[in-house]
Amino acid sequence: MRGDKTGGVFGDFRPHELPRSIKSEVRSIYRFYLDEERRAEIEKMRPPKRVLKLPLWILRSLLLKLTPQRRTLLIIAIIIAFIGTLRFSFQEIKLSFDGSPWAFLMVLFVLALELKDKLLAKDEIAVARQVQLAILPSSDPQWPGYGIWSHTRPANDVGGDLVDYIEEPSPRVLGIALGDVAGKGLGAALLMAKLQASLRAIAPGASDLAALGDRLNGILCRDGLDNRFATLFYLEAPAGGGPIRFLNAGHNPPLIARGDGVVLVEQASRPLGMFSDSGYTEGRLDLAPGDLLVIYSDGLVEARDAADREFGLERLKDLVSTLRDRPPAEAGRVILEEVDRFLGEDKPQDDLSIILVRRQD
Repeated sequence: MRGDKTGGVFGDFRPHELPRSIKSEVRSIYRFYLDEERRAEIEKMRPPKRVLKLPLWILRSLLLKLTPQRRTLLIIAIIIAFIGTLRFSFQEIKLSFDGSPWAFLMVLFVLALELKDKLLAKDEIAVARQVQLAILPSSDPQWPGYGIWSHTRPANDVGGDLVDYIEEPSPRVLGIALGDVAGKGLGAALLMAKLQASLRAIAPGASDLAALGDRLNGILCRDGLDNRFATLFYLEAPAGGGPIRFLNAGHNPPLIARGDGVVLVEQASRPLGMFSDSGYTEGRLDLAPGDLLVIYSDGLVEARDAADREFGLERLKDLVSTLRDRPPAEAGRVILEEVDRFLGEDKPQDDLSIILVRRQD
């Protein structure tokens, strides 16, 4: 008999994990099949009405996500299951038909088709994940005058966040980029790769970051995907220290932890690929020795717990204020641990990326 790494169908089953897993999956179904508008309506309803509406809305959303043929089969199976046993009488002959087994087989057939599609897509996404890992930095740079640490974690197998470094020899500066493509999954990952390639091609030697923003925006407006845009925070750090110039194209404002507290780097323009006539500006900032710059994607501040509460900017500011004196790698791990603690058993709903830059003493 051929060996099975899982030890059989139930070899990897953990009974004590079942209640927690079911609870988490129910919440994920609720968020996946109902958009924010529907969820807001549900929250306003009284319990009796909510009990009636919620299953119907989820079922309708589920059916609409199926192909017409599979949707029809599932509807027929549901009807047969509700009807149950049919009884016929013809003169003295009595007949009965139990449709439950047929309904079960039809549901199992639709489930098998959906699982087949998912497994085929998973194989393709696994290859896409390998490609994405190959084009992202494998390690953080050792740059004179700075300590740098980064982390990126996709919500799905592939993500739409960009973390990248571009070293320019003359003058010697390090470009640091954190981008966030709207949405997640394969579409966002493809646009992220487009943004990275464009940034690497035109950022080196750019005399004006405002013009860099204009060129990137033109490329994404021309070659981007419908209803997709990207935010980007890009800075150039001179070797050994000095004034830092940056471009913020619609990205979350980074934080700077320094002796007098935590401040926001608020200067921002429109996201890339949203409007062809968007204008961009170059900003400047100075990091004093010991200052800690925290750049992050919205997957961090918009992380939601089981009660649908956001982690939030204020919580991040309070946390960052306690981390100024820690090395970037240690401070980054503390932030990730705090976000995971906040999420609890819930899975992240969005890609999460963070770059920490500390000006060395």
